[in-house]
Amino acid sequence: MSGHSKWATTKHQKAIKDSRRAKSFAKLIKNIEVAAKMGGADLSGNPTLVDAVQKAKKTSVPNDNIDRAIKRGAGLTGESIDYQTIMYEGYAQGGVALLIECLTDNRNRAAAEVRTAMTRNGGTMADPGSVAYNFSRKGVITVSKTDGLTEDDILGAVLEAGVEDVNDHGETFEIVTEPSDLVAARTALQEAGIDYDSADAEFVPGVQVAVDAETARKIFKLIDALEDSDDVQNVFANLDVPAEVMAELEND
Repeated sequence: MSGHSKWATTKHQKAIKDSRRAKSFAKLIKNIEVAAKMGGADLSGNPTLVDAVQKAKKTSVPNDNIDRAIKRGAGLTGESIDYQTIMYEGYAQGGVALLIECLTDNRNRAAAEVRTAMTRNGGTMADPGSVAYNFSRKGVITVSKTDGLTEDDILGAVLEAGVEDVNDHGETFEIVTEPSDLVAARTALQEAGIDYDSADAEFVPGVQVAVDAETARKIFKLIDALEDSDDVQNVFANLDVPAEVMAELEND
């Protein structure tokens, strides 16, 4: 889990750069539209929409954009929202496995953009199932460390919510649940007055591959290229970046 978390933290730091903010907004809006289409516009009865809205707000998506996305997704504006989720599998440098999650209204475009990004940046596509077996769907909640917040505080808040694990990753705590327990764990944190950075269903790797700094740079470049596609929502990797390698990368 450590490499997964450190890579996610790095990705988060990259995502807040102004140059990528517009693409980030578009993907967050798409998540809101899909959540509203699946569960309706009422936040009180749609926990998936609550998470999508909260994530958008934490990334400074304007409230007007969020409101329009909810109405559009729920069919309140007369517009038709028709996205499909597609998973692609592949390998990055060093034998690192990739799961590429797309949310698209054009399957052919998504496939072409994923293949182009992989080919141009040293990745290779893999047959369905050859990578996915190593990943499990989990609920993952990230909590930033604040003054006085301890792992015992986190455990005390979420112990009754079906949490599988709480990991200390230096600047953050990572809470792992079954996907069905994600809402209960998130709610337990809120009731305990503990703020969280993100709460998402993610694909978490069972076996990880440790890489050196040069390989990590190539993999991050490949992941960036994939995420430049509007159709790519998430890239999951069984990448393990040791602490000393991460420190070297942060000095780049």
